[in-house]
Amino acid sequence: MIRPEDAQFHPPTSDDPLWAETNYFGLYAAQDTDSPVNIGVYGLFREPLGVVGSTVAINRRRVTMPWAADYWDAWEHLVVPQPSNLLDYELANGLKVVCSEPNAVWDVSYTDAAAGLDLRFRYTALMEAYDINDPAQDPMAADRDMAKTWGHAYAGHFDQTGHFSGELTLRGETFPIDCVSTMDHSWGVRAERQTSRLSWLHAHVDRDLAIHVISDFSTDAGPDAPSPLTMTHGYVLDGGKVYGLKAGGGTSWRTGFYGERVQLSVTDSADRTWELDGSGLTTFPWQAWPGTVGHNVLHRWTVTPPSGAERTGYGECMDFIGLGELGAVYNRT
Repeated sequence: MIRPEDAQFHPPTSDDPLWAETNYFGLYAAQDTDSPVNIGVYGLFREPLGVVGSTVAINRRRVTMPWAADYWDAWEHLVVPQPSNLLDYELANGLKVVCSEPNAVWDVSYTDAAAGLDLRFRYTALMEAYDINDPAQDPMAADRDMAKTWGHAYAGHFDQTGHFSGELTLRGETFPIDCVSTMDHSWGVRAERQTSRLSWLHAHVDRDLAIHVISDFSTDAGPDAPSPLTMTHGYVLDGGKVYGLKAGGGTSWRTGFYGERVQLSVTDSADRTWELDGSGLTTFPWQAWPGTVGHNVLHRWTVTPPSGAERTGYGECMDFIGLGELGAVYNRT
């Protein structure tokens, strides 16, 4: 169960210096146009070391180099402001975050005058934080695999769908922000070398319907082939109520490991089956930290609920693969 105090830093449960806490805000603008804008704001705090890495990505293109996006900025050794406070902090890269209601309301701003960038938004939760490690919420919680590096990184973890409102100005263009999307917060040992994979995706139809899915997958078929997705956690937000996912899987059709098309079938705790079919609109190689690449794609989703009436939604799919595994795969091909 996630408590209000879980919005704050946690005392480390390990003496490993790579203990970390993260906040990720993924959102988008102009989603109903021919050129939707995908936005990601991230902080990875290694409080035992006194440093924080932070990235900001803005992209409406299909790119495989981060600097080819509309905007990319990454700092790896910012100083954790003292006294440390995850509810209210401002970093030297221009990022300011204030959580006025723990696990419910965040106000985020980011500025970079050299790029003519001003990003401001409020995130308001549409549900309680979803604890992937709590069997009372997540039917899959008992199957967590702590032999995997993501198992340790997600030793404490919640996902949460909410509404984003605000505005983005970049190089003379201004975009209103009005979308439903999903953020997360993690705490645990986050290894620099990532040796397991993770697919993190969601489809948001409106404030009343969203589906979030975490999956495992294999790189055995190479970067340009379909690969099965095995659901490990997730939920359906339907009419204000959250239903944990208890079974599911699908296929990702990839180009350079980017999931250009994704199909999923998932079953929730009420024994209802939901079908998802996503088509990629953007691609971006997000390095949340140096040792991993999140193959980020903003999707337009067709969501088929149990009623059978198709709905359209939006949301990103990020497939994380460590650099060592990527190197091995590309040396085989």
